[in-house]
This record gives sequence, C-alpha cells and structure tokens, in this order.
Amino acid sequence: MADTSNFRNGFTMKLDGDLWTIVEFQHVKPGKGSAFVRTRLKNVSTGNVIDRTFRSGDKVEDVRIEKRDMQFLYSEDDSFHLMDSETFEQIVVNRALIGPAADLLQENEKTFVSIAEDRAIGVELPNFVEIKVKQTDPGVKGDTATGAVKPATLATGAVVYVPLFVNQGDTLKIDTRTSSYVERV
Repeated sequence: MADTSNFRNGFTMKLDGDLWTIVEFQHVKPGKGSAFVRTRLKNVSTGNVIDRTFRSGDKVEDVRIEKRDMQFLYSEDDSFHLMDSETFEQIVVNRALIGPAADLLQENEKTFVSIAEDRAIGVELPNFVEIKVKQTDPGVKGDTATGAVKPATLATGAVVYVPLFVNQGDTLKIDTRTSSYVERV
C-alpha cells in the first residue's frame, strides 16, 4: 500500500478493480481545512482520463510495473507479436497499446514492454530508428531556399515529411516519439 506522499507522474495504482496511471497531480494545502491531492488519472486499459481528489494520507494499492526488453517479430492486422529477449516467451499486443509509433516498427526491432499483473500495459520504442525510404518524389533543383518538405513513404509503410534533398533508397533517422524526420544517415 502507498499513500498520497508517493504520488508522482507515471505512478500506477489499482482503483475500483482497474489500473490507473497518474498523468499529473497537485498537492493543495488550503488556509483552512486539511491538505488534499488533486490528480488526473488515465485508465491503462481503456485510455479514459478522469480527475480525482484524494485527502492527504489516503492509502491506495500500488502496482509493481516490470519493464522487459522485447523484440518485435511480426504483425498481422492490428496484432503485434513480440518476443522476450531473455525467456523467448511470445506475447501479442494491440496496435492501440503501441500508439502512432506502430507504423515505425520494423522486424527484429528492440522494444520495451511495461508489464503489470502479467499483462502488457505499454510498449515503448527506442527514441530513434533508421528506416529506408521506399518512395518519394524527386526534389527540384533550386527549390531549397524555402525549407520546403515533401512526403516520403518509408519501408514500414509510414509517411513522414522530409526535406526536398531526400531521395528514394536513402536511410533516414526518424524520431519515434513524434514520427518526424531527424536526419539522413
């Protein structure tokens, strides 16, 4: 059991049978009355966000979260198959758990999976990945003064906007947090 003094962003607790993560919190000490903690909680399984107030010193059931290194094997429809790098155990996660970065996953890519109560609650990709450009329009010479960008389709199927000098077959460094171009490798 933990109390409100343990609250911090990312803290996961069990309330009403569901897992909730603190998105933000604020400790309030009014001039009159006892202190309390105002929180914004996100449901781990549904993604719903609620506001909830706790009295100072309230007890909550904390949840132990384990981070495991896993390797992306393959995907089919909206299911992504991952393998634990140590035990070789395989799990299947939903596209929604990975988020928009799912389009940047390549086979054999290393990921970090957060596991609580024997189920995956989150998947993190490395901050940067290197992916080849599958298709893009050729840049026009002399069109570089404006800092213009063009769409490029990557080998994974994701579309990112890149500078005009990027050509088909180039390898790009992509930021997985924003799904944006960083540099040409």
